Amino acid sequence: MSARPASLHLAAYQEHEPLVLGAPLAARAGHALVGRLTLGAGAWLGAGSIVRADGHYVRIGAQFHLGRGATVHIAHDRCPTVIHERVSVGANAVVHACAVLADVVVEDDCVVLDGSVVGAGALLQAGSVVFPRSRLAAGMLHGGAPARPLRALAPGEAAARAAALRARNEAADARWPCRARAASAAAGTFVADTTRLAGAVHLAVGASIWYGCRLDARRGAITLGARCNVQDNSVLTAGAGGLPIGADTTIGHNVLLEDCTVGARCLVGIGSRIAAGTVIPDDTFVAAGTHTTPGQRLEGGRLWGGRPARPIGVLDEARRGIVLLTAAVYAGYARAMRGAGRRPG
Repeated sequence: MSARPASLHLAAYQEHEPLVLGAPLAARAGHALVGRLTLGAGAWLGAGSIVRADGHYVRIGAQFHLGRGATVHIAHDRCPTVIHERVSVGANAVVHACAVLADVVVEDDCVVLDGSVVGAGALLQAGSVVFPRSRLAAGMLHGGAPARPLRALAPGEAAARAAALRARNEAADARWPCRARAASAAAGTFVADTTRLAGAVHLAVGASIWYGCRLDARRGAITLGARCNVQDNSVLTAGAGGLPIGADTTIGHNVLLEDCTVGARCLVGIGSRIAAGTVIPDDTFVAAGTHTTPGQRLEGGRLWGGRPARPIGVLDEARRGIVLLTAAVYAGYARAMRGAGRRPG
């Protein structure tokens, strides 16, 4: 069994501080617990794992297992996250503004989106995406993007897969180097203290980089426009030509951007993979879990999704409003977090 941690990384949001019910079994380097969180006893927190409860609350039951670089978050002030007992979440997965019932297994690189309910004892296959407001039946294996029921689980199968996932989590690298310092940052910016920034990372006014992000600008500059936000555990790597991101653009949780260009007033959804040479022009909405191909040029004014990415709709006024609202909300989060600091557990 892992040694009990000497301290926890706890951060308040406004007047709200995390409530941890008993010392976790492990809390590895780079983890962070933020805001209106209640965390049950016997939790296991991998390196760089994040539970962030700023706009709404997160409640997590006992014996929760959260893998390396995984993220739990809410949807602004509209939708909380509730996770029941004995839930296991793999590396680089995202559980966002949803309900996950007891004994669920969420494997590596999965995304569970807003308003969804994952039934007790269900298993979500690695790399799957649960679309918003989905209902995943209990006791079933689900997979794909969007996630669909594949078959009923055999007796003991979910428990065996949970044990295997927890063993992988515990065998993963426990290190998480942090260097939360940009080359230049305008007024009103926020860089969380568990990030790692290398090279020429520049932030315009009101921009923010959240917990666990890794930005590599050693080959070329990474430039964040005004009120741009890069959400928890995203990884950005610039090429020789740099990686510019325009104003009022959101890069969602656990996104991979590699040597690409992202315009203004865009949203790149949770868990997306944007390949080298991709061009995302102004006013583009990339749905969660989307994968682009190297050198792909998206068309602005559209909603893109799929693997590989394809146009699936237009960027109507409702979606434009979501993009601008998200940028504004994150600017507000950044204002609240600046100077709040961390409290040792």
